[in-house]
Parts: sequence; C-alpha cells; structure tokens
Amino acid sequence: MEPMSAQDAMFLHVENDVTPMHIGGMSIFAGPPPGFDELLEMVRGKLPRVPRYRQKVRFVPLGMSEPMWVDDPYFDLAYHLRHSAVPAPGSEAQLRTMAARVFSQHLDRARPLWEIWMVEGLKDERWALLSKVHHCMVDGVAATDLMSVMFSDEDGSSPPPAWDPRAEPSDLELLVRGASHRVLHPAEQARAAMRTRPDLVRGTLGALRAMAAAAPGLRPSRSSLTGAIGPHRVWSWARVGLGEVKQVRASLGGTINDVVLTIVAAGFRDLLTERGDEIGAQRVVRTMVPVSVRLPGERGVYNNRVSAVVARLPVGTDDPAARLGEIREQMDGIKSSRQAVAGEVLTQLSGFAPPLLLALGSRVVTRSARFNLDTATTNVPGPQQPVHALGRRLEASYPYVPIVGTIRIVVAIFSYDGTLYFGVTGDRDHAPDIETLSRGIEAGLTALTRQAAAIPA
Repeated sequence: MEPMSAQDAMFLHVENDVTPMHIGGMSIFAGPPPGFDELLEMVRGKLPRVPRYRQKVRFVPLGMSEPMWVDDPYFDLAYHLRHSAVPAPGSEAQLRTMAARVFSQHLDRARPLWEIWMVEGLKDERWALLSKVHHCMVDGVAATDLMSVMFSDEDGSSPPPAWDPRAEPSDLELLVRGASHRVLHPAEQARAAMRTRPDLVRGTLGALRAMAAAAPGLRPSRSSLTGAIGPHRVWSWARVGLGEVKQVRASLGGTINDVVLTIVAAGFRDLLTERGDEIGAQRVVRTMVPVSVRLPGERGVYNNRVSAVVARLPVGTDDPAARLGEIREQMDGIKSSRQAVAGEVLTQLSGFAPPLLLALGSRVVTRSARFNLDTATTNVPGPQQPVHALGRRLEASYPYVPIVGTIRIVVAIFSYDGTLYFGVTGDRDHAPDIETLSRGIEAGLTALTRQAAAIPA
C-alpha cells in the first residue's frame, strides 16, 4: 500500500459525471502498423518499469487518509490496450473525432487508471496510439517520461518477470494504515514547513503583490469561454515549428513561452471575433499556466509536482509584436514576484487538511474558476530527438488535457523533435468551434514571423 499525495488526490476529488480527469494524447507513427499482438508484447515488456500501471486506487473507509495505491491482483493488460480503426484512408479530422469520443469516457476506477488505443486506417500507411492516464497518476512532465518508457525500443526484447502482486488489503487494513498515516503525516509536514518557512514568507508576500497587481482583471467572467459544461468533448490541434518560435524570440525578445502565449492569444482573439464577442482594447483572456516544480533529480518520479500562475492574454491588442511585449512584461513581473514558489509551498502544506475537507475544497475551487479564469494553457517539454515504437518513427504527438469546472476550453502544448504540437480541448455543447482557435494559433505565429523578418539585421 502507498498513500496518494494530497495534490494527486485532488484530481480524483474534482472528477464528476461531466468532468473526467485524465490527460493523454495522440501519437502518430509512420507505417506500416505493427501487429496488435506485437504491440501487446512490447507494452507487457515495459510494465515492470512503470509499476503504477499495475496498481489501482482504493479509498480508505471514513476518509481517514488520502486514497491508497494497491496492486491489482486481477490486472489484465488486454483490458487496457485496445484496438480500433478509422475508415481508410482516414483523415486527421476523423482521427480527432474518434479521439474526442474516447476522451469523453471516464476511466474505470475499479482498475488501473489508464488505457492505450491502437488506431489503424490512417492515410499514407500511418497508425496512431491514443493514450489516457488519470491525472492523479502523473502530471504533464511525468507523463512525458512515461511516454519515453512506453514508446521506446529500449529494454523491450527480453521476457518480463512474472507479475507477482501483493495481496489486496481489506477495508480494515486500509483503515488502520490510513489512521497511522494521518497520525504520522503532520509531523513530517511540520518539519517540511519549518525547512521551507523563509521561502513561504517571501513567496507568499510576492504572490500577494502579484495578485494585487492582477486584481483589476480578476472579476466575474461574462465571456462565452466560461459557463456550464456537458459530458462530451471536442478536440482540435495545431502545430508550429520550434525554429520559427526561436526566430521570433531572437528578433522581438521574450522567452519561448512568451511567444507561445502570444500566439495562443491570437487564436483566442480570432475565436472571440468569430463569435461576435466584444473585444475592446483592454480585453484579456485570463489563463492559468501550470508551472512544473519538479527537481532535476525527480525525473522518473511519477507524481504531480506542479504549481501555477495566472496570466492575462491581451486579446484586445491588435498588433502581434505589441501583444508579445505586453505578455513579456507581465511574465517577467510574475517571475520576480515568486508567485509560483508560493503556490508550491502552499500545495505542500495542503497535506495538513483532512482528506474530506480537501475533497470539498477542491470542488469549491473548481466551481469558483469562473470568477478568475477563462482558460488554462499548459506547455510541456518533450524529447527533441526522434522517438520510435517497434521500429516505427513517431511523427507527431498532440497532447490532451481535460476541461474543468466552468472552463470550456483549454490548450495544451507538447514540444517534440523541433515542433510544437497544440491540443485544444473544448466542451462539445458550448465550444464546437475550436478549430477557429487552432487555425488562429498557426496564423498568429505567421504574423509574428512576418514582423520579425521586417526588423533590420
């Protein structure tokens, strides 16, 4: 048995009938596709390196502790690895439609919380792997490490050791372990709090200054981007060259992330314009930007180590270069305020909260998102060299993240082998038009590139 962290448990607690909380993506490979049995054996050979993939969640009676990870004695790989196809010659639009249906479905909580779908029928002899893994298992950065494990040709040839699961605990054993964990856990948290007290004070003060600066923009949202959501999803994607992004950064200033946020702002500007929303000069789209606080030595540790900052995308600014300048100035201010550091320290301290209160608090935060957020934008670095599965090269990898609460559209970015891949998730009932946002992202970089090229060398 292994207790789940407070932050990981939050992603279970916020899940409801209309909010499945898994992340994932679509990885498209050069063909011809392998045999499904061949893929099954490859994945079986990698499972010893990711033990969480053969564990399931058990809730502790009476909420005495966070949920526990336990070995699944009935683990069946064939249940988690699925086989499907689109009508040949399948287009990317058909692939996205199929993926949106799969992403709309909840993972089975009685089993390990992941699925991989092999999809055939794509034109040009390509094939794809659609992956789903619950957010309580990994954050975006850890999921990148998992992809490297599952979709590489290393250590997959020798037979895996026999799976010998530990006996599943009874409810009484869970209760005893949960109670002991609750007794011992605050002491460790107190020691961590004492070690990090200077960072807590400095970081919290910085965060308060950042929040005060942002206060004029944190008013209740009246945007079409927020409101009630339904159970069904629509998914779109875009891609841009990382080299072009770097050229813009070199000519116009800022960081790669500043440029990425600028072209996302261009996409939202196009979307809101097409919808007929009012876009004045001061109009912004408020986005949560997750920030990884995983330490260098923590690669391969499959848990959630993220904080977040709030950025305002200046969609009311017409000139692309001026929009980049505003975002650059804003993000520089956020960095100097140490807002992300404060967020991480407070996340650590959330371990003090009884799990039942944490569950309620998580839901309250999610339902209150409409008061200060319009969307979320997450940027995850991936491998910058080709990745292979069964000798087939990974050509493209589009990420998927869930919409939560009253946020109807979210954007995820994954960098791989010199390209930035954007995955845009929307609520089918209220955001069926997210293709406009995807096209606007690509057009936004084109506009910035044009302005960068006009600057004398």
